[in-house]
Amino acid sequence: MSDNALYVSYNTVHKLVKSLSERLLDSGYDPEVIVAIGSGGFIPARIMKTFINRPIYAVGISYYGVDNKHRDHPTKIQWIDEVKSQLRGKKVLLIDEVDDSRVTLAYCIGELLKYEPEEIAVLVLHNKRKEKDVEFPSEIKRYFSGMETDDVWIKYPWDAVEIEEHTAKEEA
Repeated sequence: MSDNALYVSYNTVHKLVKSLSERLLDSGYDPEVIVAIGSGGFIPARIMKTFINRPIYAVGISYYGVDNKHRDHPTKIQWIDEVKSQLRGKKVLLIDEVDDSRVTLAYCIGELLKYEPEEIAVLVLHNKRKEKDVEFPSEIKRYFSGMETDDVWIKYPWDAVEIEEHTAKEEA
């Protein structure tokens, strides 16, 4: 960690997802579909597919404006209405990169519950140890976090301009 931020490399992401896939399956949860929250959940979801080989549906939710400031509430950027029949009665694995305020995750869960899935499990690479702005709906019984972190800015490799420099900062 450097620059008062947590730098995470692609290797670390891959190892976290592999570990999470093992914990997921060891828990007895065998999802039928993956829903990735974009943009941070896209890459972890794709890596998860390597280990559990399930179809991925992508949703775009924005809780930040172009100035990187919180909006009043999350908004849909891209949604999956056309595949709602693929979610009804299914076990869904919802993936995002970080559980920070929990607002985006809870919003997405609320929208997915409208499709009447059998169950939704939540999986994140990092959970920030802090008070959350909202709680998950009571329907959420399974939550998987790859790593607990302090409330610091997390810099993921997919946001890096210079990947070698980024990776070196993780190792510093």
